[in-house]
Amino acid sequence: MTKFRLKLTALFMLLIGLSVLAAGLFTGQYYKKNHQDALREHMIRETQVLNAMAPWPETTEVEGQVAFLQQQAQRFKDIAGMRVTYIRPDGVVVGDSDHDPVTMENHKNREEIREALESGEGSSIRRSETLRQNMLYVAQSFKSGDRVVGVIRLSMSLSDVERSLNNMWLALVFGLALLFALAAIVSYRVALGVTRPLEKMTAAAKRMANMDYAIRIPEGGRDELGELARTLNAMGANLQEQLDQIGRNGSRLQSVLDNMTSGVVMIAHDGRITLYNREAEQLLGNTGKERVGRSFTEFKQHYELVQLIRTGLEHGDKLYDELTVYYPEERMLQISLVPMTMSDDEEPGLLLVMQDVTAIRRLENMRSEFVANVSHELKTPVAAVKGFAETLLAGAMNDGETARSFLTIIQDESDRLNRLIGDILELSKIESRRSPLQFSPIDMDSFLERMKELLAAEAAKKNISLDISSEAGLFIEADEDRLGQMLMNLIQNGINYTTDGGKVKVIAEAFTTDEGDDEPMDWVRITVSDTGIGIPKKDMPRIFERFYRVDKARSRSSGGTGLGLSIVKHLVELHRGSIRVESTVGVGSQFILELPMLQP
Repeated sequence: MTKFRLKLTALFMLLIGLSVLAAGLFTGQYYKKNHQDALREHMIRETQVLNAMAPWPETTEVEGQVAFLQQQAQRFKDIAGMRVTYIRPDGVVVGDSDHDPVTMENHKNREEIREALESGEGSSIRRSETLRQNMLYVAQSFKSGDRVVGVIRLSMSLSDVERSLNNMWLALVFGLALLFALAAIVSYRVALGVTRPLEKMTAAAKRMANMDYAIRIPEGGRDELGELARTLNAMGANLQEQLDQIGRNGSRLQSVLDNMTSGVVMIAHDGRITLYNREAEQLLGNTGKERVGRSFTEFKQHYELVQLIRTGLEHGDKLYDELTVYYPEERMLQISLVPMTMSDDEEPGLLLVMQDVTAIRRLENMRSEFVANVSHELKTPVAAVKGFAETLLAGAMNDGETARSFLTIIQDESDRLNRLIGDILELSKIESRRSPLQFSPIDMDSFLERMKELLAAEAAKKNISLDISSEAGLFIEADEDRLGQMLMNLIQNGINYTTDGGKVKVIAEAFTTDEGDDEPMDWVRITVSDTGIGIPKKDMPRIFERFYRVDKARSRSSGGTGLGLSIVKHLVELHRGSIRVESTVGVGSQFILELPMLQP
């Protein structure tokens, strides 16, 4: 912008200089012409005065004319201060104030003489080689009747005029130099006033080009530059508002994509991945930075998915499928492929939407297994009741002992069926959370004593020692009925799977966890251990599944439904606790139940 300012200043100075120079040249020429015209008119009048004072002699004698006119020429030179020359119509000089006429050449071809003879007056300017000066010559012819008798010529040096012009040119040059200096200062100030706002506008435009739309320009006055500044400010404000809106929309869109529970991948027509959201990272592995801009064929771990995407790009049809991926972990994914156009001038690409249906399919399988298990478990007692009832109806009623035995079996199977239905309904109620927990403080010492009283008779039948102890003053916040249900199931399992003369032990104690930056938390650990048959390692991961039994024959004979530990697992989770099992075959098992002392 400094170069532009200098150029603008130089342009102003050039225009001013040319204007002043043209004005000076015009003035000088005008002054010179007017001065010469004034001298010429003056000299014409002088010739008329000379002729009036001393008319051209009528005599035709050359000697007489020369003598008379020579005398008059010398006399008038002293009066007028100009050279006086008398010339006959044939160009012969008959009198001259500065030279001897005899020695002078014929003047008929001189410009001023020729004009005087033709029109009565004539003038010319030419350099005198004798005087080495520019001379102004003025001639006028005089007549006697209709005949020209002679020409009087006056000549005057133009040195005074030229000296005056030179002085004028010197003043003009000095004035021009002074004017140039003033013009330079004024032009620079004017250029500065023009370029400084332009510099600010240029700087602001560069910052706007770099996406900085918050810059504003001082608006100044009401001229064109001020209007331009206001326009640029309005444009910057509008662009800033649009950019903010685009940023907000982009943030919303990014937030939506990042928080979607579905994986979203956009693939261009050439196979390049253009979008890879956070859920896609979880489902397919790798980060968006690693995937965006690269080809979908680099999904080396997902062969079936690559083939599905290739089919979608080739045919441009909507595709729906379910497939299993094994990286970063095994999952069942529901895939939707939809053709979409990224922009008007691009070929259509693909939008890939993935939904993790692993849990849904697992739940469906569990539901199917549950229905099958329920059907199987219900079928056994129903079949037994039906079979013995048909036997009784067929005639066994007549045998009192057999009838009594069969009716006892029917009653046991009915009780088992009733317990099974009750456990199924209870588990369904717990899983659907239709029965909210009622938390209250529980004194563990007295609570465990009541549990011991309830189960003492059952343990005594098998001569099993039931040892229950609690840390003094230990309280827990829990649902008392549900906590009793949990412990009842665990203790009954211990009694059922412990041989006669064995031992079942329950211990309740407090402990505190302090993990990392989390605040310390108080917990209650309840350990139910027995000296029973134990649980094989292969069965331990599945013992909390519904209807899963380690020893199916013994479980049925003990009246178990296979749902007790599943109910315990769900109730523990509702109390925000955890349960685990440790067991050695032939030595015994212990179930470790950990619950928060206070519920949030």
